[in-house]
Amino acid sequence: MNLTDYRRQIDDVDSRLVELFAERMRISADIGAYKKEHGLPVLNAGREKEKLKAVADAAPAALAGYTRELYSLLMELSRAYQSRLTGTGSELTDRVEAAIAAMPREFPPRAAAACQGVEGAYSQLACEKIFLNADIRYYPTFDSVFEAIESGECRYGVIPVENSTAGTVNKVYDAMQRHRFSIVRSVRLKVDHNLLTLPGAAVGDIRRIYSHEQAISQCSNFLKGFPDAEVIPCANTAVAARMVAESGRKDMAALSSSACMKLYGLSCAAANVQNQDNNYTRFVCISRELEIYPGADRTSLMLTLPHEPGSLYKVLSRLYALGINLIKLESRPLPDTDFEFMFYFDLDVPVRSPSLLQLLQELGGLCERFTYLGSYSEVV
Repeated sequence: MNLTDYRRQIDDVDSRLVELFAERMRISADIGAYKKEHGLPVLNAGREKEKLKAVADAAPAALAGYTRELYSLLMELSRAYQSRLTGTGSELTDRVEAAIAAMPREFPPRAAAACQGVEGAYSQLACEKIFLNADIRYYPTFDSVFEAIESGECRYGVIPVENSTAGTVNKVYDAMQRHRFSIVRSVRLKVDHNLLTLPGAAVGDIRRIYSHEQAISQCSNFLKGFPDAEVIPCANTAVAARMVAESGRKDMAALSSSACMKLYGLSCAAANVQNQDNNYTRFVCISRELEIYPGADRTSLMLTLPHEPGSLYKVLSRLYALGINLIKLESRPLPDTDFEFMFYFDLDVPVRSPSLLQLLQELGGLCERFTYLGSYSEVV
């Protein structure tokens, strides 16, 4: 026999497998209808565990693990098919459809928006790209921005989530676990850091440099030129600039924006000192209620997965099967747990895509819990 003969044999087996798979899924659909009629849950964990053991025991020893993996995927697909056909888990998709129908066609040009920091913060600049005329209110911490949204003090908040050089803003992702919110828009902002001092200050006299920890990371190469200076993180780059302006000290400097230089009457001792010129920070605009506007082509999710082998793989395999592009995956430890994590997904998929609606129906069977954070578009 040659390779062509072997491939012909494989094709014949595959033909029979497809027929048997279709028959198995048809029976699964009947089972799903029966469960719905009698008020039974789609997942029967005990039955699945017994079945996986039985098929692994029946397989040749060398194939037991592969057989278990194959049947685990088959059962997962059966549950997903049952859920889709019977409408199980459609409450979320109904919410999505209702939010789309309720929103006006245009994103609001004016609104009260919360930003972390003080006037001149990069969050303010991002806010001004999102809104034509925002009533910007400043809060000291990221948590207080979320709280302003939850309490209704502000309809929206604008917070940084990642930087192209320094990566994820971990404090924001940790705060996401503690608050209820939806993402309604995102924006990428070009970030240029400058070394700002009081007018007349000499660079050689600088002994303290203040900025946000992300900005410090983004300017790490430049800061190596100040081995005798203490680099001190603070709440915000704008806060750093204001501190220098109010200090009256010529041995202090801030890494901040040119907008802050003008706002606080400072001088630029060195311009564009970030490690990379192509330095962007992504901000998201959040709200208390679910708001979905026309053109929404990105979706964010927050998932807690079972602490067992293959749980993340199952989610990723569903994305692949549905043709959904994953553009960001972030994990953060869950408080008060031993090595358990919350996973954050950003998906490149239109909100009205049947694949997304199917995924939202199926995720309940793959996760311990999941939160739909919203679907939105990005301002460029």
